[in-house]
Amino acid sequence: METIRRLVERCSSLQGFLIFHSLGGGTGSGLESLIMENLCLQYEKKSRLEFSIYPSPQTATAVVEPYNSVLTTHNSLYQSDCTFIMDNEAISNICSLRLDIKTPTYRNLNQIISQVVSSITASIRFDGQLNVDLNEFSTNLVPYPRIHFPLVAAAPFLSAEKAYRESLLVKDITTMCLETSSQMVKCDATSGKYMAVCLLYRCHKTSKVFRGDVVPKDVNEAITSLRTRSGLDFVSWCPTGFKVGINYQRPNHVPGDDLGQLTRAVCMLSNTTAISDAWARLNYKFDVMYSKRAFVHWYVGEGMEEGEFSEAREDLAALEKDYEEIVGSELCSEDDEY
Repeated sequence: METIRRLVERCSSLQGFLIFHSLGGGTGSGLESLIMENLCLQYEKKSRLEFSIYPSPQTATAVVEPYNSVLTTHNSLYQSDCTFIMDNEAISNICSLRLDIKTPTYRNLNQIISQVVSSITASIRFDGQLNVDLNEFSTNLVPYPRIHFPLVAAAPFLSAEKAYRESLLVKDITTMCLETSSQMVKCDATSGKYMAVCLLYRCHKTSKVFRGDVVPKDVNEAITSLRTRSGLDFVSWCPTGFKVGINYQRPNHVPGDDLGQLTRAVCMLSNTTAISDAWARLNYKFDVMYSKRAFVHWYVGEGMEEGEFSEAREDLAALEKDYEEIVGSELCSEDDEY
């Protein structure tokens, strides 16, 4: 915390903190929770945004992943303003389906994650026609304090060969964000209700004035096209729900990278009830282990109490219930209309 304090003192206008961590291991879960707790106490009014790598649905790197993830998410509900979650399996699918990489490595996964993070933070770092700052993420994407886990999707992901041959329109890349193969978390986005959507475009600046390959007119047409598609169902109390950012810094191409050079790209952040699928999977894995009290003694031996497990699990059950209530209230509203 002393290192963070010294860095903060060197800032002229601190907006907030970006925290990158994985929930499966002890450092990314336990230590990160402690750091977040101190940030809340010392910098209460500053934004705190998390980029969290959640356990994959089918693969695991540590046997106690469900415990670490549930305990950390329990803390995140009260300490984070907005949490962008990703899982390695979904990102591996992007590498396989979009980039034709048969056996993705962590290097490949990190390339995808870095492009997504770069798109989300580009408006803070570069000029653009419609910029978004840290505070706007929570303002525009989070309707209720606990419902702060947007689904992240990005497009296009093209290999160097495909990027050279293909020229995609704004409408094309925007539509691609609704495809499962563009999502950073494995869930069925078409089954949920959307509460808010943020579209962050990056493009090449074509002239000295504020104009690039992506213009508001094209974005409006793309959004109009999205509204006509099935699977993009907004809640009744937020019928518009779109926030747009356009930045004139196209995605950087790293020599030797599997990703090709793009002239335009988009990152879609959507707060949807479909993300509750991730919580349901995580809670199920937790329950299987905790019903047998497997490995609980490891945590108790380090000073934790067994009651903390039950408290965290109950909190995540309440989070699932929060999402269900949003869907339920919408179904009741639709019934009332008829």
